[in-house]
Amino acid sequence: MDSDGLSAPAHAAVWPELTLSTWAGTKDALHLWTQVVGKVRLGLAPMVNHWWQVPLYVSARGLTTSLMPVGDRGLEIAFDFLDHRLRMATTDGRSSEFPLQPGSVAEFYAATVAALAEVGVGVPMLARPVELPVAVPFAQDTVSRPYDRDAAHRFWLVLVQADRLMNVFRSRFRGKVSPVHFFWGSADLAVTRFSGRTAPRHPGGAPNCADWVMQEAYSHELSSCGFWPGGSAEGSFYAYAYPTPVGFAESPVEPTAAFFDHGLGEFLLPYAAVRTATDPDSMVLEFFRSTYTAAADLADWDRAVLEVPTGAWPVTAPVRH
Repeated sequence: MDSDGLSAPAHAAVWPELTLSTWAGTKDALHLWTQVVGKVRLGLAPMVNHWWQVPLYVSARGLTTSLMPVGDRGLEIAFDFLDHRLRMATTDGRSSEFPLQPGSVAEFYAATVAALAEVGVGVPMLARPVELPVAVPFAQDTVSRPYDRDAAHRFWLVLVQADRLMNVFRSRFRGKVSPVHFFWGSADLAVTRFSGRTAPRHPGGAPNCADWVMQEAYSHELSSCGFWPGGSAEGSFYAYAYPTPVGFAESPVEPTAAFFDHGLGEFLLPYAAVRTATDPDSMVLEFFRSTYTAAADLADWDRAVLEVPTGAWPVTAPVRH
């Protein structure tokens, strides 16, 4: 029994192994499939600052768009990583779905468009990926890709835990803070705190993404953290600030497994270190807290105003079994 009260099998179920080399093909397929669905959300949802209208959200079965407006109706699209299906439903009772299975992006895109037509929805979109070095239009990406159901399920389980802890971290800030959301451009789950000040104009430079998109995303000074299925052998929790304060990379942060990646310009905490820790919750929350503290102190944020004082209201406790 670990010190957090979880037996080894239960611990592995909550924090499953996610070795990238064993599911890289499935990861890439899911990334592109979420971009297809994300483009639907981009085409339907009204603009919100920092592009907060476009992400997906962790749900009880996978990832969802949440409800999107279609005229006087609503549409929701959901990835179900329990039954491994893409499901669509509208507020007037129409529905359509198809299986998540090995195949090409072109096939997934065609099935998505057909399912949309079945529920009476047409969405104009720029039907190609963004934020990727190679952006083959969806309809032309005919390379067959794998779909490992177990790996997709384990990835979702990791997102469930990350979402839970990121919402705890989010609750400790009374300033402007984003929802916890899955950005399909970079395939990461993120939550972002803001100082309230505007930021220098972002230089852009993301592959196959217009500079003005990044400039809107980073229009205000921020500290962001999240989970990304990259950066290490099993994915990584990450944290960065924009603009990056002088001395941020050299800041002492916790836990000891965390480090600053100069290539990415952000702190990383390998997921493998978290899932094998005796108290993963505390490790992740300390990583979020210490990296935010470093950014906020170096940039002279008004922390007394922006943060929730300790004990001001109850905070969800870590999971205990």
